[in-house]
Amino acid sequence: MSNTQELTQTIQQSSLWVQSVQNEVGRVVVGQRCLVDGLLVGLLTNGHVLLEGVPGLAKTLTVKTLAGCIHTGFQRIQFTPDLLPADLIGTLIYNPRTGEFSTKRGPLFSNLILADEINRAPAKVQSALLEAMQERQVTIGDQTYKLADPFLVLATQNPLEQEGTYQLPEAQLDRFLLKLKVGYPTKAEERSILDLMGTSTPRLDVNPVIEPQEILRARELVNQVYIDDRVKDYIVDIVFATREPASYRLNNLEGLIRYGASPRATIALTLAARARAYLSGRGYVTPQDVKSIGLDVLRHRVMVSYEAEAEDLTSETLVHRIFAGLPVP
Repeated sequence: MSNTQELTQTIQQSSLWVQSVQNEVGRVVVGQRCLVDGLLVGLLTNGHVLLEGVPGLAKTLTVKTLAGCIHTGFQRIQFTPDLLPADLIGTLIYNPRTGEFSTKRGPLFSNLILADEINRAPAKVQSALLEAMQERQVTIGDQTYKLADPFLVLATQNPLEQEGTYQLPEAQLDRFLLKLKVGYPTKAEERSILDLMGTSTPRLDVNPVIEPQEILRARELVNQVYIDDRVKDYIVDIVFATREPASYRLNNLEGLIRYGASPRATIALTLAARARAYLSGRGYVTPQDVKSIGLDVLRHRVMVSYEAEAEDLTSETLVHRIFAGLPVP
């Protein structure tokens, strides 16, 4: 038996918790399967996830429900225009009796962080998150504190057309492994939502079904998922095509991309594809794994040019063209 087959069997046995989590979330959240799978990819890869959609699509409810399925710390932070960096990371408090400063830790000192409506806070607050998201640490005064493991930021934001929202800095957007677009439910799903939520006191409680140690063990298996050299080359070609489309004969993209994806996108696409294989119960990555998660990895990392904006072209449209134009191994 090959190593890949053995790993596949191990993954199928160890990933039983995935179905349990999906079932628990499904008791509260109707539909939104792609959203739940995207959040699980973030958990399995230690990557932060950004959810975007208009109000009322259960973004916050889904994150809170997922957090309730895990025996771990959870903090919800409501981002507002008057929020300060100290409100996130904490601050030093002076004690006049002793003449000493003591550290008051902020809500970031937890495991799962729900940053609700993250784009309603100004840039200085977004910058305060950068160190925590990238280095898993925060600095208060002259002391640096390590954050707990797992530490994951699951952020929601409203589209920029909404009143009182700010554009997130590109440096912070790049720290999110995935950017998930949350759409409207189908007619049948909305009917189920009505049956479930159509009272003044809907039942929103879930049972914890997984320990943090199981997630950490699952991450070790995700890191072992096999990726063939041809699939690795395919991932690199996808990212390079966002920078040099002419090199891949993608002439319909000439002049439409201002900035392509960075090497962080290559790493993120590889990790996310491995996690997709794990969720599918496989010990190896297929090109379809890359294609199924590629848009979520790249949509916030490809900056369109003014020419593209004039033609009403979005980064999603350009990423779709790249996947359509590149040969699949």
